[in-house]
Amino acid sequence: MRDEKPLQPEEIERYARHIILPEVGGPGQQKLKSARVLMVGAGGLGSPVLLYLAAAGVGTLGIVDDDAVSLSNLQRQILHGTSDIGAPKTESAASRVSDVNPHVTVETHAMRLTGDNAQDVMAGYDIIVDGSDNFETRYLVADTAEKLQRPLVAGALGRFDGSLTVLMPHTKGADGTPNPRYRDLFPEAPPPGSIPSCAEAGILGAIAGVLGTLQAVEVLKLITGAGEPLVGKILLYDALAVRFQTMGYKRRS
Repeated sequence: MRDEKPLQPEEIERYARHIILPEVGGPGQQKLKSARVLMVGAGGLGSPVLLYLAAAGVGTLGIVDDDAVSLSNLQRQILHGTSDIGAPKTESAASRVSDVNPHVTVETHAMRLTGDNAQDVMAGYDIIVDGSDNFETRYLVADTAEKLQRPLVAGALGRFDGSLTVLMPHTKGADGTPNPRYRDLFPEAPPPGSIPSCAEAGILGAIAGVLGTLQAVEVLKLITGAGEPLVGKILLYDALAVRFQTMGYKRRS
């Protein structure tokens, strides 16, 4: 992370419940204030991620999205409201984040990430969070984060389920072997059309809240150093069975 920034008196009061945690404390809160986190997607996953990271005092939040708010988004994308329909999601998200915490700097990128711009956008941030809804973007974000040596917190949603993992292939595990890549977990994207989209299959809105909140927790752990991040592990959530399952995976080569 970058040089730590001092906390102002109002911030000390705002983050008091963090500061009394031994695992966070004043130094951890300063790390949060100094951190720069990029959220790819301001939709179902991006909504809880951005709200909780803003409330936690992450100093700079970048938001990448090329879409506008629509009525069908509001069932799960709690960052946006009815009055935001038709507005760019980056603008709606930035307004909401600033209202949650005026101490947070918001940087908007109203664009779709491509091979031409992904590296330039992502290079300015310490941690990347992927909340995209298509495989092309997921692989692009994972490959670019690996190239830039940035931690990636990747989440995905299903109808009543979801998954979460943390990728740090530029680092080594406790046994000295390199940590796995996204392509060690998912070597290839499924054929186009083989997995129905959210619009086609539907989704229980609160599923996005569960997985997005867990993504936010992993980001906060990475910044403060509290606990053990989900590196080399994938967390699977099945809402209908009320079951969480964690599975390990390794570097293939």
